[in-house]
Amino acid sequence: MQPLLTAAETRTAEAEAERRGLPASILMENAGTAVAEAAMTLGAPAARFLVVAGPGNNGGDGYVAARQLHAAGRQIDVWRVGDPARLKGDAARNHAAVEQSGVPVHASAAALALRPGDVVIDALFGTGLARAPDGDAADAIRAMLRWRAEEVRVLAVDLPSGLASDSGRAFDPCVAADLTMTFGTCKLGLALEPGATLAGRVEVADIGLAELTPSTWLLEPEDGPRWLPPRRSDTNKGTYGHLLVVAGSRGKSGAAALAGVAALRSGVGLCTVATPADALSDVQGHAPELMGVALPASAVLGPTHLDALLAAAEGKDALVIGPGIPRGPETHVLLAELLARLDVPVLLDADALNAVASHPELLARSRARTVLTPHPGEMARLTGKTVGEVQGNRIAAATAFARPHHAVVVLKGARTVVADPSGEVRVNPTGNPGMATGGTGDVLSGMVGAFLAQGLAPVDAASVGVLAHGLAGDAAARRWGRLGLIASDLTEALGEVWTAWGR
Repeated sequence: MQPLLTAAETRTAEAEAERRGLPASILMENAGTAVAEAAMTLGAPAARFLVVAGPGNNGGDGYVAARQLHAAGRQIDVWRVGDPARLKGDAARNHAAVEQSGVPVHASAAALALRPGDVVIDALFGTGLARAPDGDAADAIRAMLRWRAEEVRVLAVDLPSGLASDSGRAFDPCVAADLTMTFGTCKLGLALEPGATLAGRVEVADIGLAELTPSTWLLEPEDGPRWLPPRRSDTNKGTYGHLLVVAGSRGKSGAAALAGVAALRSGVGLCTVATPADALSDVQGHAPELMGVALPASAVLGPTHLDALLAAAEGKDALVIGPGIPRGPETHVLLAELLARLDVPVLLDADALNAVASHPELLARSRARTVLTPHPGEMARLTGKTVGEVQGNRIAAATAFARPHHAVVVLKGARTVVADPSGEVRVNPTGNPGMATGGTGDVLSGMVGAFLAQGLAPVDAASVGVLAHGLAGDAAARRWGRLGLIASDLTEALGEVWTAWGR
């Protein structure tokens, strides 16, 4: 996993480096040098370079880059945005050094004409931005957006200007970069959408910052085999767990089937689906390997199903509850009883989440270790927020719910967030827009349920699940394209993931 730093953690790393004898002036020199080297690889052989420098330390990094590019014999200009009297410390010193070197420093873009293949270095704002840019800064960002549309390359220093460092939220306006050169450790906002897209390719330069152990991590494909040990030769189906999937109803048997098949494709030894009797044959028709339990006939799932589900749960190693279930006004009562009595991990998805949305306190009283897999709409109902508020800071929404409710929260969507009650967060970079289709969430539930049944800790089961789920989606998109991708394509493509992992 790759560490991700918040703005506050970045400041701590800088302060710790200085305490250990590496002053801020050296950090700035190292950062600016790394930017200059990256810029020269980004531009055409005869490229003209323009540094757009702001009034803070990010601008100071840009001034160092301008000086280094000038020393390398490159054609370089600087657009100084803001009052130079506001420059302080190392930023002011590097600004003066640039002026003394003879590099043209402009107070506006009036004299600047860039062509395709030229490079703009965005050194306007760094990790400290907390509001939308305005005035001259906003004009400078709009100019960079216009130049990029004209095929001028844009290199962002640490973060694209206009991007919120901790949430990945884009203020208006916000730079869109071809390359972001960030320092020491990747910033959290570069791993979350829309920041991940706006940053372009992200490279991390070692400038001497102190290493920290952050609370947030970016999942990487090579993490998967670490959580999934190779199968030993002296094992059998009982070694790999028995999962109970409580899912489906008449007209929604596909949700149960997708979850069940995904569980089987994810290595669980046995999978039983508990579903209303009128849907059971449809569910089992999707795969002969699925076992079934017919639930008593009822229009909705409620307390009358408790005894049947407790009986079905006997001997099982994990449960998945929710995809396609017939939710009713007392479904939450049933769930409360199950969570209080079961001592195996339980994953709640779809209408199971909607059932507990008005009674989230039952999660904190759960005897079972729980994993929740909401999409943003379900997360909004669980937290009483709007979808916009959830999406505005996905990590904050997930962690704020995970801690008091003692549950692992998997907030689905672009850059799925896995939040553990301990405060640790993992961000998943895999997957693609073709997966925005019905049933992919059911596949994820079955996969995570399979890993829970195989004995993985809930946060690890969720992490390997979302990672492999996205990789399968990427494999399916390569094979069939994004436009027509359907959820069952993911279950077929899982084989490519396991083969790549040697599993």
